[in-house]
Amino acid sequence: MLANIRIVLVQTYHPGNIGASARAMKTMGLTNLVLVTPRCFPDSEASRLAAGAEDVVDGARVVATLAEAVADCVQVVGASARLRSLPLPHFDEPEAMARELVENAAGDPVALVFGRERFGLTNDEIRLCSHQVSIPANPDYGILNLSQAVQVLAYEVFKAWRLRPENGYRHARPAEERQPTREQMAHFHEHLSRVMQVSGFLTQPHARTEAQLQALFARAQPSRKELSLLRGLLRSLEESATGD
Repeated sequence: MLANIRIVLVQTYHPGNIGASARAMKTMGLTNLVLVTPRCFPDSEASRLAAGAEDVVDGARVVATLAEAVADCVQVVGASARLRSLPLPHFDEPEAMARELVENAAGDPVALVFGRERFGLTNDEIRLCSHQVSIPANPDYGILNLSQAVQVLAYEVFKAWRLRPENGYRHARPAEERQPTREQMAHFHEHLSRVMQVSGFLTQPHARTEAQLQALFARAQPSRKELSLLRGLLRSLEESATGD
């Protein structure tokens, strides 16, 4: 679905903005970039500012007209800071735009179109779109850099895709925050029981005490890193008790 969502940049003046936009795209799972008559491309500045998203820059398709860029799309949303009198459906909220765009992308190509850095899209270019969207901003200073606008709308698209129940998205979690396996927890409780016996805290097996401690750690939900820390503490207590 995300592969069907195309980012189109029209006559980008600064090649660095192409790279920065590619970086914004890749962080949101988008890789389909089309450039309409960029002033200077390919360019080392585009690759430099891509900062890890060089594959998006290298895979960008360059075309001569916006009509060519969006010819096969079923929905084309033009990003515009200036409202025009053209009778196009307008999304006041990017979130609503993203939900509809993602829905259409389930079966067909769609596009988000961004204009020139200095004055955006022309009226003729807007007429090639099926919808418009604006990013709500400070009315006294609503100016966004091109790559910033791409980042905001790409985030909304990624969020709309992520919230679909069938997407299979999983939040990335640092390794140290992963939950321990049941086997790891069992080894920990065996270790804890052994230390309690050796230390004299328990002079005989006491199922109720051990069950209460198991319940305590079940509620605490220690991570693997935290469990490893606890095991280290138990080993240290064992060594102290034996005089090693």
